[in-house]
Amino acid sequence: MKNLFSLLFILSSISIQAQQPIDNHRQQIVFRSVNVVPMDKERVLENYDVVVKNGTIIAMGATQQVKFDKNAIVIEAKGKYLIPGLAEMHAHVPPVDDIKPMKEVLMLYALNGITTIRGMLGHPKHLELRSKIASGEILGPRLYTSGPSFNGNTVKSAEDGIRMVKEQKAAGYDFLKLHPGLSRANFDAIVKTADEVKIPFAGHVSWDVGIWHAIESNYKSIDHLDGFVEGLVPDINNVKEQDAGFMGIFIAAKADESIIPKLVKGLRDHHVWVVPTQALAERWLSPNMTTAECAAAPEMKYIDPATAKNWEDAKDRSLNDTKFKKEDFGVFLQLRRKLIYECSKNGVGMLLGSDAPQVFNVPGFSIHHELEYMVKAGLTSFEALQMGTVNVASFFNHSDAGTLKPGNVSDLILLNENPLADIRNSSNIEGVMLVNQWLSKDFIDSELKKLVKQ
Repeated sequence: MKNLFSLLFILSSISIQAQQPIDNHRQQIVFRSVNVVPMDKERVLENYDVVVKNGTIIAMGATQQVKFDKNAIVIEAKGKYLIPGLAEMHAHVPPVDDIKPMKEVLMLYALNGITTIRGMLGHPKHLELRSKIASGEILGPRLYTSGPSFNGNTVKSAEDGIRMVKEQKAAGYDFLKLHPGLSRANFDAIVKTADEVKIPFAGHVSWDVGIWHAIESNYKSIDHLDGFVEGLVPDINNVKEQDAGFMGIFIAAKADESIIPKLVKGLRDHHVWVVPTQALAERWLSPNMTTAECAAAPEMKYIDPATAKNWEDAKDRSLNDTKFKKEDFGVFLQLRRKLIYECSKNGVGMLLGSDAPQVFNVPGFSIHHELEYMVKAGLTSFEALQMGTVNVASFFNHSDAGTLKPGNVSDLILLNENPLADIRNSSNIEGVMLVNQWLSKDFIDSELKKLVKQ
């Protein structure tokens, strides 16, 4: 019997290292002696056994106090940390007819512990992709997708907006994506129709709409802190849109910070969630990181050379813009950090998102940068992690996600070090549980090698 047990243990250990995902529909997977970061509150449950099967946590408790099947796959996790899977709430999936490039982007997310994504530039093919992910035909994070963009080019009239809302609702998209360029009248027609057919809308705030009307219109989420800086500038009506710059970068020095409490209260009272995508400011727009430094980041090897060159050109253009004043960037950066901090500390719902793939934001990897930027803005590591776990579950009204407890979905990340002690440990990944698929370190490394472009 002892020899049989030893054989079973050896077989389990071998299968853990297999360079293929391990499906636990029929067989339990046990994380033994792991330190659990349950995310229900800031704490670590040391030396726990966590048992998962068929996409669900079925048991957890002090090690050796939890029963599991004799043929379970046992992952020896002593000294490691188990956290809920993270979300990328401002993700982009290629809006093309070919699923192959979509699968590559999804894999980059999954291999980095991103188990949920919200696609912010929809395409009809994404509906098929969402279905195939849900059925298990395609390996990837749970996908929520918008429809094609509502913007100044696609919505020329109120009738255009009304028609698009109804079409996207009927098609089955999860929400509407708003981009810049919408007139106030066309925006109002979109909002009225969206409310009538009960489909949420999210994204940018058009210049003619402005942050205050956007808040009153009950956006589901406002991304990039779009319109925030403009809303703090007292004489904004005398400023031309092109003179404000992306995210208000050229006018941040004119902002009246005494208005921040009013802005925060409006967001909170109207239940508007915020996705900061601070990585855009800290990487793309920042003169503190040169183009060469960004291009040399290790994760850039997963971006094809043509795209990488486009990103380099985009950063150079922003830094060489005649309206850009390097000495004013610090004001802009600190204002954004203060807005993030004040929103987080005063009851505004905060969601983790980095706008990947975007200029020097590589899918999956950029979320771990975003976590660091949240901490730099003054959030604790726990608060930053909440943005990608607990808060996301609340946003989608999922009571069985975002925390680790029996009955919850088994979206998990196994880390080698404690992320509460240092948020940078979130990227030190030993393995990922994607609902019912275990992605071992060997699998992750093997798949990453296949995705190298440079």
